[in-house]
Amino acid sequence: MPSLSADALAALDPRVAVPAYDRADVTVGIVHIGVGAFHRAHQAVYVDDVLAAGDRAWGICGVGVLPQDSGIRDALAAQDGLYTLLTVDGAGATAARVVGSHVAHLHAPDDPQAVIDRMADPATRIVTLTITEGGYGIDDATGQFEPSDPLTLADLAGQTPPRSGFGLIVAALAARRAAGTAPFTVLSCDNIQHNGAVTRAALTGFARAGDPELADWIGAQVAFPNSMVDRITPVTTDAVRAAVTGYGVTDAAPVRSEAFRQWVIEDRFSAGRPALEQVGVQIVPDVPPYEKMKLRLLNASHQVMSYLGALAGFSYVHEFCRDPEFAEFLLGYLHAEAIPTLDPVPGIDLTAYCRSLIERFGSEAILDTLARQTVDASVRIPTFVLPVLRDRLAAGGDIRRATLAVAAWSRYLEGATDAGAPLEISPDRRRAGLQAAVEAERRTPGAFLDPPVVFGELAGDARFRAAFVAARAELAERGARAAAVALG
Repeated sequence: MPSLSADALAALDPRVAVPAYDRADVTVGIVHIGVGAFHRAHQAVYVDDVLAAGDRAWGICGVGVLPQDSGIRDALAAQDGLYTLLTVDGAGATAARVVGSHVAHLHAPDDPQAVIDRMADPATRIVTLTITEGGYGIDDATGQFEPSDPLTLADLAGQTPPRSGFGLIVAALAARRAAGTAPFTVLSCDNIQHNGAVTRAALTGFARAGDPELADWIGAQVAFPNSMVDRITPVTTDAVRAAVTGYGVTDAAPVRSEAFRQWVIEDRFSAGRPALEQVGVQIVPDVPPYEKMKLRLLNASHQVMSYLGALAGFSYVHEFCRDPEFAEFLLGYLHAEAIPTLDPVPGIDLTAYCRSLIERFGSEAILDTLARQTVDASVRIPTFVLPVLRDRLAAGGDIRRATLAVAAWSRYLEGATDAGAPLEISPDRRRAGLQAAVEAERRTPGAFLDPPVVFGELAGDARFRAAFVAARAELAERGARAAAVALG
């Protein structure tokens, strides 16, 4: 069976859509750091549509920063940058498409200067990022840049040339400033509220450590649009790779996602942009209402369901959402706790949006795992769930379901389901501190809330602390299902 490549496109199964343009005419206009499955199912597809519409100046050069990114480097190199996207609709019907927007790839550990040079090239007008919610190094409590990852710390200590994502971007902006070239836009595509402002704080914080004047120039001249992204994209499995072979081709880098997709971007760019609004992107003057909606409804829902689901013995998102009792609990969170914290969202019926979430989450064809949602929970819960708790506490509102989710997280970290089966705990950068907090909780109820890096001032809120202790006791005595049903 042939491998996917430019030469193989003409012989592909006719059910597979292929790039509707000559890729030889495409030039790089976007550099993207963090070429994971979500980027390839989301941003790269929108750019593929832009190229097909006739504007060939926006090809993507992917960049890997971590040593383990060599896998996607090698896979895309062998396939001329091409990969297959399988999308599954609510009825389980699958569509296949080869995406061609990645026309170059660089691996920073191999040659960091090549990455800097590519971003410094005037043809590069946008640099985009998917580096996960925890990749920005911003302290939630202070808003200050306080990185902890080794690459960034090494760069800040004087490593030359830089090798971290922020180090590479700052070096490229410094080169553009010296050359009198307009700066590129820096666009975060990660699930963080006010992700543009967060990226600006991180990048200027990094620059200020070495060159305050450069930091001031970046703050004044570089655009950091806020954005909201949405497309459920599970980790690629052997089953996905096998599904691609059903179309008569092997692919080392396929992706499967739901059919639904959404991208909302603030219309603020330093050096121009593609006509994204012509391919389905919402270009708006004010993104925060949309991003808050998505973070507190969709992303927070994943946290609210995942630890309860794991304790109940579920492995997949659809198992939780197809269970009437748990689905009712999740809808209760959405309507009673999350929606009251939102601002008006232009053009969005929030009741219909919540119904659509349950339908999307309930798709068995997606096979989205609870384990994917629980990676780096110590970052995701403060990002998605705790803001809802803070707002509801301030308003004197209902906090029972969100608090039960936090309590379920603490129980999940003990490594056993309600039935006593072993539970594999997902990776978390703060794992050691979390385990210490769980041990302290066994001795002193409520001690799990004390680590300030996760809960901040919430640990001192008497109402939240009492609700947490009660919820955890309920989980220990009756289990996740009974605790959820009691709240409805």
